[in-house]
Amino acid sequence: MAEAYLRLSALAHLGLEARAVADPGEAGVVLSERPGRGQIDLRGEAEDAGFLGAVEQAIGLALPLEAGTTASGGAATALWLGPNEWLVVTPPDGQGAAAEALRAALKDLWAAVTDVSDSRAVIGLSGRHARDVLMKGCSLDLHPRVFGPGRSAQSAVAGALVLLHQTDEAPSYDLYVHRSFAEYLWLWLEDAAAEYGMAVVSGG
Repeated sequence: MAEAYLRLSALAHLGLEARAVADPGEAGVVLSERPGRGQIDLRGEAEDAGFLGAVEQAIGLALPLEAGTTASGGAATALWLGPNEWLVVTPPDGQGAAAEALRAALKDLWAAVTDVSDSRAVIGLSGRHARDVLMKGCSLDLHPRVFGPGRSAQSAVAGALVLLHQTDEAPSYDLYVHRSFAEYLWLWLEDAAAEYGMAVVSGG
């Protein structure tokens, strides 16, 4: 992981802060970068009550155990990646303390805690036409009856591998994408959103 003072947003060169507006008005799609989020890849035995209890004690979060679900607790959110794997997301620069707490709690158990914060950029997509934009490039069934708040899935959006998390009913989404594809995905989203009216806001 890069030192904090060396860390640079994958989209810094696009000048998004200079384009950000305070009020998106009637824009049908709102885009933002969510820089600095901590991301921890966590692996362990989902069937082991000791493992689940240790995680909850360490970071105040009960891990989701059903495919495609998420859970929040304390200052963290966990996204289910597989039967024994989760992505634990923390506020900016919170990954160090969370990873340290997890390693201490899990030191006697079969588990792996890996800081992957620098591997992915996070793009926020929201607005009344956000789902329409995603449907242009994603094969997932995103109908509200199937994919709603608290759901997540790994899929491709316009050919880029993305971890998609719907955060509310607006709808709003967080798109976790590998840094090398971040610019491509951002530009694709801008183009796909153009017909609905698009605004850029500061992320968080």
